[in-house]
Amino acid sequence: MVVKSLKERIIETALDLFRHKGYHGVSVDEIVETAGTSKGGFYHKFKSKDALLYEIHDLFISHVLKETKKAYEENDTPIDKVTALLFAFTNVFDVYQRHITVFYNESAYLPLEYKNIIKEKRTEYQKLIEQVIEEGKEGGHFRPEISTTITTMAIIGLVNWTYKWYRQNGSLTMEQITHHFNDLILRGVLTEQGLEEAKAKKYIM
Repeated sequence: MVVKSLKERIIETALDLFRHKGYHGVSVDEIVETAGTSKGGFYHKFKSKDALLYEIHDLFISHVLKETKKAYEENDTPIDKVTALLFAFTNVFDVYQRHITVFYNESAYLPLEYKNIIKEKRTEYQKLIEQVIEEGKEGGHFRPEISTTITTMAIIGLVNWTYKWYRQNGSLTMEQITHHFNDLILRGVLTEQGLEEAKAKKYIM
């Protein structure tokens, strides 16, 4: 049995409470009582309830950044990279599904100071996808006429909305769903040359 640290216990407790009652429906007192700690213990780990909500986001966005950068570095062609990036991106829904659901439902309540930090990390991820799209266009794998910015935002939007409907006990695994995502995205951006490569590697269904 894995023994959770106090910080982990507080986060796990907050995730459950926020999902059931909403961010404003939960007090620090309730989090403390349910987690079996004290206010002193809470404020030793988080300076406020807002800081706790920010931490919930930071856990999964840091995971996404780490895994997508790794996927980018370990693959050679733009087609390999964009495919690997998608799998690294969607994997977070299995690892941090509760964190993502709570954050997207409650993030409007975060103060500007936290929103700015979040924006920086999300911009970093966006630029990584844009870089892959540009590499694909320059190398003849992706259609030169597509907008790098619009394509990038379409990919991010497609994946981000998954939290609304994905269920871990559903009929399709996240991996199977990602194969569908890759098929849709690649068919929309590939040149004839790129299409043949993607088919050979079975990236397209």
